[in-house]
Amino acid sequence: MRYSNFNDIIHSIINMDADVITIENSRSDEKLLSVFREGVKYGAGIGLGVYDIHSPRIPSTEEIADQINKMLAVLETDIHWVNLDCGLKKRKYTEVNPALSNMVGAVPERYSWNGGEIGFDTYFSMARSNSSVPAMEMTKWFDTNYHFIVPELGPNVKFSYASHKAVNEFKEAKALGIETVPVIVGPVEVVTELKEAGAIWIQFDEPTLVLDLDSHHLQAFTHAYSELESTVSGLKVLIETYFGDVPAEAYKTLTSLKGVAGFGFDLVRGTKTLDLVNAGFPSGKYLFAGVVDGRNIWANDLVVSLNTLKSLEDKLGKGNIVVSTSCSLLHTAVDLTNETKLDKEIKSWLAFAAQKVQEVNALAKALSGERDEAFFFSNAAAHSSRKFSPRVTNENVQKAAASLKGSDHRQATNVSARLDSQQRKLGLPVLPTTTIGSFPQTMDLRRVRRFLKMTMPRASRRKSTKSSSSRRSLILMFWYMESQREMTWSSILGSNYRVLPSLSMGVQSYGSRCVKPPIIYGDVSRPKAMTVFWSSMAQSMTKRPMKGSANSTCYHTELVLCQK
Repeated sequence: MRYSNFNDIIHSIINMDADVITIENSRSDEKLLSVFREGVKYGAGIGLGVYDIHSPRIPSTEEIADQINKMLAVLETDIHWVNLDCGLKKRKYTEVNPALSNMVGAVPERYSWNGGEIGFDTYFSMARSNSSVPAMEMTKWFDTNYHFIVPELGPNVKFSYASHKAVNEFKEAKALGIETVPVIVGPVEVVTELKEAGAIWIQFDEPTLVLDLDSHHLQAFTHAYSELESTVSGLKVLIETYFGDVPAEAYKTLTSLKGVAGFGFDLVRGTKTLDLVNAGFPSGKYLFAGVVDGRNIWANDLVVSLNTLKSLEDKLGKGNIVVSTSCSLLHTAVDLTNETKLDKEIKSWLAFAAQKVQEVNALAKALSGERDEAFFFSNAAAHSSRKFSPRVTNENVQKAAASLKGSDHRQATNVSARLDSQQRKLGLPVLPTTTIGSFPQTMDLRRVRRFLKMTMPRASRRKSTKSSSSRRSLILMFWYMESQREMTWSSILGSNYRVLPSLSMGVQSYGSRCVKPPIIYGDVSRPKAMTVFWSSMAQSMTKRPMKGSANSTCYHTELVLCQK
């Protein structure tokens, strides 16, 4: 059981006929333990999660042991199971290959890997599972919609140089005359081989520094880079942080490291970090100033960014500033030129990854005294157009928002009354079961979709609910599969709301999978019902309660493209 606080229903859980129950505990700050401290008893096996597998942070063995001891203080030893907060999902090899390559041989024992270069069979088992072992867990990278494979680290996992991918790709680019900066997480052998291959710069990403790390973790960070110092000698090392402000103590630890040539900071989200840089930055080091937003799709305000860069240059000295994006550009769409259906005015307000590279280049040239006046003029005109465009404001939406009262944000009835009404109507069991997310696509589903595409014109797919039962089943199945293959909930929202054009090209979510978030550029209105037709049709086909589905119109992890 996961994704909730189970204290209120613990007695119902205890009454279930189960030999062992596993319950999320670590992610909910161990709130469930309070129930057992108050005297609640459970006779069967119980596994309270000791590791929040959704977090990119790997807990130490000491931390896990501490959690286990807390549980043993309130649970009997013979019923206690040790487990993660949730299960392990199955993913395709092509979706997770890049993340797996970075795992540097930290292959869990269950995959029976015997060392050497990791082969496709092992990769596939880790990402997709096989007949005897489950796949590894996938979770979101910080608060982005990008996903990565969660490493499973333990006393029996041994690190080794198991993938030459970084070195091979560096050599490939160099052979083409392209000088790249490899971004790596280890191990030492990779650094050595890159140095031998002719690398000048290497980059270590350390986004955890934006978290509130205690002194123990910061000391470990310093120790790790001290151990690396001799290995990276002769290379220019860049340490990059992103997604937020670097706390003052972490900033001090980072900028005190020896053998590091440059430090990169997110100066879009990290406004307090900018204050720290202005207050003190190590002499002779490069500042990689992340002034171009890598998490959004709006055109940069070049004049504002250039003023920030000039102010930093005045403090740090000429030649010590490197213009950069705030983070990797994989969190935005690739190239605006691919969006041929976007309105021209709205398109002028946007900048995708390719355009952001142009912005970085324009700012770097302007900082060195080679300002492209035509490019800056076009940028200023686009910002002015967006600021004063009547399309951004919808009078009806503004009036409706202005008329809202505090009571409008609360239900007219309390939760218990609504639950009673629901139970009288539906007669649900104590723990109703439902699905989370989409069902997997099988070969049979793909075959049916191809058949329907060939035999049913698009205009006839949404026929009246008076159609025959079999035809309604086909229509509903086709819509479900079309939404799986061609659309995400985000793009469905975009196609039903006003002022929400969806991208034709997706934003990478993991591996080859992309999402197509709508671009919220102004006041949003919904001219008609969105899911009533489909929900009503589904309910007409069964006597069982049918759960309607409604996604939020703007939520941080997927629709980071919205203008807040």
